[in-house]
This record gives sequence, C-alpha cells and structure tokens, in this order.
Amino acid sequence: MSTAPNAGPGAAPKPGTIERRSFVAKLLAACPQALVVTGLGSPAYDVFAAGDRDENFYLWGAMGGAAVMALGIAIAQPTRSVLVITGDGEQLMGMGALATIGAQQPNNLSIVVLDNGLYGETGAQRSHTSQGTSLAAVARACGIADAAEVTDLGALDALAMRINARAGCLLAQVRVRPDDLPRVLPPRDGTYLKNRFRAVLGMASM
Repeated sequence: MSTAPNAGPGAAPKPGTIERRSFVAKLLAACPQALVVTGLGSPAYDVFAAGDRDENFYLWGAMGGAAVMALGIAIAQPTRSVLVITGDGEQLMGMGALATIGAQQPNNLSIVVLDNGLYGETGAQRSHTSQGTSLAAVARACGIADAAEVTDLGALDALAMRINARAGCLLAQVRVRPDDLPRVLPPRDGTYLKNRFRAVLGMASM
C-alpha cells in the first residue's frame, strides 16, 4: 500500500487529505465479510453511515478499548477477518493494546486508524499525532511489522486485499482531513449490539 515516510521524532506531519467517510465506505465495501469493531465517535458514525450490518460492533464507551476487544474476537474467531476502525485519539489512549497485539500476532486482525490529528469529540484539541507521534512507528516497535501511514486513496485496494487475505496482523494510520461531518448515530443499546453480534457468530444471546 502507498505509504508516507516517517517525518521523524517531533516533526509535525502534513495535514491529511483523505476524506474519511468516503474512505471508510469504500473499504467496507471491499471487505464485506469482515467483523468490524469501531472506536468511539467519528469512526462509529462513519461505519454506520456506510450501512449497518449485524457484523458491526459499535463502541459507545471504553475509550482505548477497540483494538484489544478486536484482538479477543480475532483469537476466538480465527477463520474470520477482524477489522478495527478507530481514531487517533482512541488509539493513543489504548497504546498498550498494540504491545499485546504484537505479542499475540493474530493473522486475521487489521487496525485502521483514521487520523485527523484531533480529539474530535471533545473540542478538536490537537492530538499527539499532529505533534510528531507516529502510531505506525509505535506499532512496528511493538512487533506489528505491517504498519504504515496511508496518505492517498490509491492505497485502499491493497489495504483491502491484505485485510481479506488474513495473512498477518496490520495497522494502517490513515491521514484524513479534519472534517466536521454530520453525525450519523448507530444503535446505542449495548445488549442489542452484543446479542446481534453473537447471533451472527452462531452464539446464543446473553
């Protein structure tokens, strides 16, 4: 996939140019069999805007927990592709998950970080990724070898192929524009979301 070179420690990256909602819709269309776990806020809105599916699990709490929750699903469902779609703020809060994922090395887990360099849900304060932190570099340091910054839509097809192939764990830090898009809210009933996700996996409701 097309990637940007690391800017170097402390160097502020250029603002993203990818329109995130379009990117998410195209990625999900190219990965129709994936089990999807979303981070809080905009990633959940973008995934829901692309079309609700029983295979989508939207997080409304537990900031920083999307990747590690998806890790558990990937281990429990080794024949399924598991895709995390989250934001830079959420993943920054869950840095430790990258170390655990790097240690476990599930070949069916893919993490897509929509990085606008902002904490969009709390007032658009600058996040660490706009001040030199590369989540892709952190992931590689944690043992996730297939980790890169994505800066153009030309990388989408290759990324989707890697997700569908279940050929190794990956992280894509996608540099998106800091757009303030309309919120498209998914269901908020946690029991409903849990039970429909269990049902699509052939498990009983709880």
